[in-house]
Amino acid sequence: MYKIVALLLSVFLTVTSACAETITKTITDLGINKSAVSVSVKDVKNNHTVYSLNDKAPMAPASTLKLVTSSAAVDTLGKDYIFSTKLYKSTNNDLYLKLTGDPLFTSNDLEKLVLAAREKQIVPKTFYIDDTIFDNVEWGEGWQWDDDLNPLMPKFSAYNINKNLIKIEINPTTENSPASITVKPFYPLSFMNLVVTDKTRPNSIKIDRNNAIAPNMLNVTGTVSKLYTTLIPVNNPKRNFILRLEEIISNKKFEYFDTIKNAVLPDKNVYVVDGVEHDIQTILALILKNSDNLAAESLFKHAGAVWAKTTGSSENSLAMLNKYLENIGVKSEDIKIVDGSGVSKNNLMTSDFMTDFLVYKSGEEDFEEFTQMLPAPGVGTLKNRMLYLKDNLRAKTGTLSDTSAIAGYITTRRGRVLAFDIMINDAKTSGSDKKNIEEQILRNIYANY
Repeated sequence: MYKIVALLLSVFLTVTSACAETITKTITDLGINKSAVSVSVKDVKNNHTVYSLNDKAPMAPASTLKLVTSSAAVDTLGKDYIFSTKLYKSTNNDLYLKLTGDPLFTSNDLEKLVLAAREKQIVPKTFYIDDTIFDNVEWGEGWQWDDDLNPLMPKFSAYNINKNLIKIEINPTTENSPASITVKPFYPLSFMNLVVTDKTRPNSIKIDRNNAIAPNMLNVTGTVSKLYTTLIPVNNPKRNFILRLEEIISNKKFEYFDTIKNAVLPDKNVYVVDGVEHDIQTILALILKNSDNLAAESLFKHAGAVWAKTTGSSENSLAMLNKYLENIGVKSEDIKIVDGSGVSKNNLMTSDFMTDFLVYKSGEEDFEEFTQMLPAPGVGTLKNRMLYLKDNLRAKTGTLSDTSAIAGYITTRRGRVLAFDIMINDAKTSGSDKKNIEEQILRNIYANY
């Protein structure tokens, strides 16, 4: 009997070793230095390591970090949590708009609140905004200064509205003449307009910020032959929010002609005029399927505020996260997390940590709901990717300059459910090549385990 068991164990170890060698050989054959790749694969049933390569080496996780930070936020807030932005009236006939940093809040939502006050024939003495839900830090630690015009990385704030983005429209005029540049909706920007109308060539336009002159000065260069539109982040979310509010007050003929001021909502002698609600599940879908950075940072900071019962800050959010990891028994001594989205290159994580976390998640009651939130091949950030794996993969991707990562769950050909994390931090390999390496590793895992 012992000989049979020993023989079966020997065969199992031989097969496992051969599978591991196949994956390692695949990485080598794809021409990347193995030290730039970190991989951890674990069986969700027992947390046993199936394959590992540099799994204890700290690397930048990019947006795969959202798996961890959003889970901590949901643990604090609850899966049925509602972001509720409310307009209040005081007995002194003042209006108070209590902000929540809701990443889904729009101009239409703001208009709804103003119209509710108008319909109730409220003529306020003063219109106040309570923005104390967040501190004044509007970008994450270690975010790249030259990404400040990237629409995927807007500032996040208590004053979130319309994703804190504005539209730039560049129209051709007469041949060889300067183009026409318009900002929609209005936001105070100045342009060094060096775009020339050339209807014989395709659009070729570059926009950058001229910080040497003023933060609201943009250099725009190139040629334009037809309408060109792009979104850019506002550099001052509060100013943008106030502009949108003033426009609505004016356009909807609401009787208020003074400036908008700041004050904390009183504890008593106020009642709700109206409110706007957005559920956490919609926000989670944006974070996990589309990797929305504004949504991730705002949710993480809001949860930190609720957890600490005070103004939201990165310090409170990270303290909340550390307590969450301690409570679920996932060791975090070898990692460093500084933001909620993974945008910062100061974030460091091991693939061993991530798979430990994913194995823990697989044991939760709502595991199926969680995996359904993650992109499948052909969906969200996996659009046009991993199609070979069809219904056998659910994963969160991550991309930064020089970095590509993917983490999630794969069901192998033999029916095993494995948690995996792959991080590639390499400056010499193109982004598309990194993603190809990820896919080849996962194909091997699917076929051999």
